[in-house]
Amino acid sequence: MELIFIGDREAYDQASALIEQFGPGAIGEARQRAARSRDWGNFIHYTRWCRVGRTIRMLETAAPSGTVH
Repeated sequence: MELIFIGDREAYDQASALIEQFGPGAIGEARQRAARSRDWGNFIHYTRWCRVGRTIRMLETAAPSGTVH
């Protein structure tokens, strides 16, 4: 079981916006944005888009993972 920790609200907001705009292609869009940021040498945005991609993957999973409070 893979545990995903998302520590900020911004990742949820951006993931939600990508899901709304791109539907099932949202994860691909996040990956493309991460790759583009990495290629430009912008590692702050690279890590942000990777975090958004992990959030999308977590939101697409129907079953909860880890501890649920």
